[in-house]
Amino acid sequence: MNIGIRLHDTAPGTLKERLQFAKAQGFSCAHIALAMTVKGFSMEDAPGKLTPEFAGTVRGALRETQMDCAVLGCYLNLADPDPERRARTQAIYRAHLRFAPLIGAVVVGTETYANPASRFDRPAAESEEAFRLFVDCLRPVVRYAEEAGAVLAVEPVWHHIISTPERAERMLEAVPSDHLRIVLDAVNLLGPDTAQRADGIIEDAIRRLGDQVRVLHMKDYVLAPDGSVLSQACGTGRMRYERLLALAKKNDLPMTLEDTVPQNAEAARKHLEKIAQGL
Repeated sequence: MNIGIRLHDTAPGTLKERLQFAKAQGFSCAHIALAMTVKGFSMEDAPGKLTPEFAGTVRGALRETQMDCAVLGCYLNLADPDPERRARTQAIYRAHLRFAPLIGAVVVGTETYANPASRFDRPAAESEEAFRLFVDCLRPVVRYAEEAGAVLAVEPVWHHIISTPERAERMLEAVPSDHLRIVLDAVNLLGPDTAQRADGIIEDAIRRLGDQVRVLHMKDYVLAPDGSVLSQACGTGRMRYERLLALAKKNDLPMTLEDTVPQNAEAARKHLEKIAQGL
C-alpha cells in the first residue's frame, strides 16, 4: 500500500525535514501544500515562484528521501463570479499545473469552495447556477492541464459546489478529459443529514467515480451531539475502510492521511495496513 501524509501534519521543519519526518514514520508519499510547508511561500506569488529551479529543489528533496508527491495542493476558489479575482486564481492554477509534472506529482488537488464572498454559500452552492459557473471556470483550467501534461483532481465535499458523487459524475461528463479526475475523501462526503448513511454514500461514490479516482484522502470521523461530523485520525472513530482499501488495491492508488498529529500518524497508517492485509 502506498500510504502518505499531508506534510503540514508532520513535525515542523523545512520541506526536506518534513519529508524526512514522514519517511521515518513509514510513509511513502506526501500531500504537499506549499503555502503550509515552505516558509515565505504565498499562493498569490505562485506564478513567479513555481519555477523550474524551485521544482528541481523540491524534486531533489523527494528523491533524497525516497518519497513521492501524491497531491500538490491548490485549494483556491475557482467558481468566483468576479472576473478579476477569477483570472488571478486561474493563473495560480496554471502555475501549479506547470509545476506538478516537474516534481512528479500525481495530481494537483482542489475543492469547490462555496462561500459568501463568492455568492454561493450553502445552500446556494447546491444550485444549478453555482454548478454552471464552476464548470465554466473549470474548462480553461483543464485545457491548460492537458497542455501541461498534468492532472487536476477535484475533491467533492458535502457543503461545496461539487458536493455529492452524482454532482462529481456530472462534472466529469460536462468537462470530459483524461486530465480531470477525482480525489476521493469519503469523510468529506458526510454531512449532518447523511452521516448515518455513510456506507451507502461511500458505495455510491465508488460505483460512480471509482475508475476516475487518482488519490484517496484517508481519515476517520465521529458524530458530535448536534449531529455534525468531526474528522480525526484513522482508527479513532467509526469509519469502515474495507471498500476504500479494496479500491486502492485494485487501482494501485496512493492515499494520504489527514487530521493526524505526529503522535498518532504512525498508528493511523498501521491501522489501514492491518485492514488491507485482511482483504
